[in-house]
Amino acid sequence: MATNTPNPASPPSTRNTRNTRKNWLVLAVALALGGLAAYAASNYLSERMAEIDARATEVDTVQVVVAKTSLPAGTSITADSVAVREIPRTWAHSGAIAPDQYSRAESLALAYPAAAGEPILWAQLEGRRAPTFSARLQSGQRAVTVPVDEISSLSGMVEPGDRIDIVVSARDETRSFTFTLLQNVAVLATGSHADPEARDAQGQVRSYTTITLDTSPEDAKRVIAAREVGRVTALLRAPGDLAAVSGAITDARKLLGLPAGDGKGISSVPVIYGGGPITSGLKMMSRAEAPED
Repeated sequence: MATNTPNPASPPSTRNTRNTRKNWLVLAVALALGGLAAYAASNYLSERMAEIDARATEVDTVQVVVAKTSLPAGTSITADSVAVREIPRTWAHSGAIAPDQYSRAESLALAYPAAAGEPILWAQLEGRRAPTFSARLQSGQRAVTVPVDEISSLSGMVEPGDRIDIVVSARDETRSFTFTLLQNVAVLATGSHADPEARDAQGQVRSYTTITLDTSPEDAKRVIAAREVGRVTALLRAPGDLAAVSGAITDARKLLGLPAGDGKGISSVPVIYGGGPITSGLKMMSRAEAPED
């Protein structure tokens, strides 16, 4: 009787050949996909670089002298401390040092620090004259000078670098009001001195009749308007005090806890004139002074 025998398994060499083919096929597909990805990335980067170059050629630029690293005040301008940088003309400060002006600035010292990559301004340099006061202002800010007296200047205790609140006291025809106009305002100078603890030849703190504040253009207008309609007083803040205070307009009598007046400024105490209240006396006078028919 014949018996059925199973087909013998494939020889090992045949299985190895099939596995090798599969491996080569996977590798070929991976290489193809990698090549396509590299090609696409290269094209994308090329297009982006072309766009950047195109925009760069369209922008009007100018070269300025900048600080290589952060330079503290007192650092001399040398070839090792500065570099030339090209920036859009619309960003360039009108007082920035240009490369063709470098010879005039070389060896001069910085009166104010300069940040790394920041254009160096003529106003930042020490020279035969003091740097301009405007160099202390940030772009968009304004310096406004306010006259003060011994009370509103805290008896001369406000110094440059302090921060103050500006309180205004104003009066209309019948009432007085008090309110906080500005808060946490930096003091740039007291009198003509912008350095803290400025002293005279005898070592005494210099007296002053004005303080200069660092404000926005709109706040500067408000300070000027406040000087026209009322009294401006400075309230000194502690260092680091950033707390906000109420800016509500308050009636002065209510603020002091006084009873409200009648709004006409006339005393409620009757004044006797000729044996009667002053109003009767005025009527008598008006009759006596009236012309006869």
